[in-house]
Amino acid sequence: MPKMKTKKCATKRVKTSATGKVMRSQGGKKHLNNGKPRARKRSLRGLAVVASEKVTKTMQRMLQGN
Repeated sequence: MPKMKTKKCATKRVKTSATGKVMRSQGGKKHLNNGKPRARKRSLRGLAVVASEKVTKTMQRMLQGN
């Protein structure tokens, strides 16, 4: 049986942490940043944890080969 391959669209959007949580980048920072306060842009910097109820079987299957 061939190896399970990771879906590339999933790897570009989410990462898995060492404990198995799914991490995503926060939205709202790609453009139109002139009008946003400095503190808001700073808070959007890091990764956010995807809620456990949002992680579906499909998403887990897409990240399986990772």
